[in-house]
Amino acid sequence: MKPAAIRELTHDELVQKQQETTRELFEARLEAATGQLGHTHRVKMLRRRLARLNTIRRERELAARREAIAEESRPAAG
Repeated sequence: MKPAAIRELTHDELVQKQQETTRELFEARLEAATGQLGHTHRVKMLRRRLARLNTIRRERELAARREAIAEESRPAAG
């Protein structure tokens, strides 16, 4: 998946994609260890996809934290 496509996902979809990719990576590593993996680049591809998903999830966490801090520092209107 391209980063732009990942950024369009909701939080729940992002978490689901992370879980699916983690499971696929486990299975690919198992196949590689037993010599059954047909496409050897699959492990590398899945690792990169998982890294992209984790990066975008972390970006969202940091953005939410920055927003919360900005709201706390605003003077109360009154």
